[in-house]
Amino acid sequence: MKVVWIKRFLLILAGICSIYYMVPSFINRDGTIESFGHGSHGMEQSVKDLYNLVKDLHLKQESMHKLLEEDQDRQRKIEEKTIGMVKKPGNKGKKLFPKSALFQNWGGENLSEDEQKEAQALFEKYGYNVFLSDRLPLNRPLPDTRDPRCLMKTYPKDLPSIGVVLTYLDEALSILKRAIRSIIDRTPKSLLKEIILVDDHSRNDDLKQDFDMYIKTIEDQNPGLLMTRVRHSEQLGLTTARISGWKAATADVVAILDAHIEVHDQWAEPLLTQIKGDRKLIVSPVFDRVNYYDLEVVNYIPASHAFDWALWCMYERFRPEWYKLNDPTLPGKSPSVMGILVADRTYLGEIGVLDGGMKVYGGENVELGIRVWTCGGSIEVVPCSKIAHIERSHKPYMPDFSIAMKRNALRVAEVWMDDYKHNVNLAWNLPFKDHGIDIGDVSERKELRKRLNCKPFKWYLDNVYPLLDTWDDILAYGKLKNLDANMCLDQGPVPGHTPIAYVCYFYASQHTYFRETGELYIGGIKSHKYNANRCLTDDGNKDNEPGLNDCHQSLQKRIGIYWDFTQGKELKNKKTSRCLEIMNSKLVVQRTQWEKQQKEQREEQLRVDSALSAVLL
Repeated sequence: MKVVWIKRFLLILAGICSIYYMVPSFINRDGTIESFGHGSHGMEQSVKDLYNLVKDLHLKQESMHKLLEEDQDRQRKIEEKTIGMVKKPGNKGKKLFPKSALFQNWGGENLSEDEQKEAQALFEKYGYNVFLSDRLPLNRPLPDTRDPRCLMKTYPKDLPSIGVVLTYLDEALSILKRAIRSIIDRTPKSLLKEIILVDDHSRNDDLKQDFDMYIKTIEDQNPGLLMTRVRHSEQLGLTTARISGWKAATADVVAILDAHIEVHDQWAEPLLTQIKGDRKLIVSPVFDRVNYYDLEVVNYIPASHAFDWALWCMYERFRPEWYKLNDPTLPGKSPSVMGILVADRTYLGEIGVLDGGMKVYGGENVELGIRVWTCGGSIEVVPCSKIAHIERSHKPYMPDFSIAMKRNALRVAEVWMDDYKHNVNLAWNLPFKDHGIDIGDVSERKELRKRLNCKPFKWYLDNVYPLLDTWDDILAYGKLKNLDANMCLDQGPVPGHTPIAYVCYFYASQHTYFRETGELYIGGIKSHKYNANRCLTDDGNKDNEPGLNDCHQSLQKRIGIYWDFTQGKELKNKKTSRCLEIMNSKLVVQRTQWEKQQKEQREEQLRVDSALSAVLL
């Protein structure tokens, strides 16, 4: 490159000299230029200026050449080290973390020991493979997982503008950069008005000056794009961060996204088209999964966003009428949203944005779903819009977020679920009253519901989410404890169909529910009508073993699933008249007569053997 520019300079200088000697009528031999009114100094200065110009161009070209070489070198290293497979012989280290969720799923066989330590430390900190992310291009291509018919769709030219909110807390820098890069590269400039970055009080050093420099570069490269930074002075939680992003937005439509995402091509147009047709519509893209270990994109089929009575999110099939249309590109109705949402900015404000009283994580999406539907709006999942979303192995900012989730679920129930709110208590195995959990002040949210003239929750169950089962005939719930020992009824190993007696503790495997009809559910209760519960059964077998089986199937097989139970008394199967007992710390079903016959023998035994006179706690 340098030789080329020297040749160009000499060629230009030779041309100037030729003109100097070939035009004597204008240029004297002493260097004066009579015709132009300049002396020899002017000619010399011109040559110097030209030389300096060429020199400056040469220096700039050298700088560009250096940057190009650095970029090529970086790309070469990426190709060699992307998944830790290509390394020189002799650098391979022994596997240091064979039980790590990262290395069990991801190769990394050729990483050195130092690299393994680095990869594992980053994985523990973030919950996904940052070691790999740092070695992938920011603008990496994504597989197009849309239905081919989506590619043939056309969208209106006059779509509303969109502002994208990215909320984060100590996100990996390369992940955050890649999210921003994908949004800029895959959203039409005519539609993308702004990107709002909401930092919920991150502590990572690289999210300060390094990230600021990157944002400055983005602004310089995209002069028409507004980049807005919002920083919380303390950690306020996901819901409040999203509200902060909404407040900072100015575009017609706001897309509230997680920061560990990459948008697909043409992700925005299908969503904006739906909102243009109905401003009271909240829409969501389809999320493809990005594996936390190798960052590969896994195609997810379109489905509605649902939940159980504990308000945990889940996927469900669309309504039957959607499938009858035989067009997988059409939007489908959804009871809720998973968290990522796109809405008319003004309309979202009119209905109360999100519940700012939620803590940390969870429940805010279900609250929004119930509120939108009962207060005059609707929710759709749009199959032709796709976003790739990293599913973390663990959430490092809160190892046990069930604590916050439980509180938030009770808050949603209190405001929106009317006479059905007890179902949330049942799902979390909490007493209906005096559960000791402070859900905060809900008066403003109740006033909002009243002001918006929202429909009752029963309407939501009947018209929006009829698959959600209601538990109206539960007589008792808790854990079933033996009166003579600290032993409780437990579902036992899963999968398995034999319940066990186990030391009492308060986890889900011992959650027990007793219905008016006499069924006894062990290990939890299902929230949906399409799911079968597992009942305590006695099939009359000679082994005297109780079972834990599908209630419907057991009933069809005429196996005893109904029990007589009174607090402090025995638990007797109505069909076999056998009682649930503990013998040598093992659950058995026997007739009560057996207990009397074996009384003397039991008194000699060292272990606790007794009829299961029990209480539900």
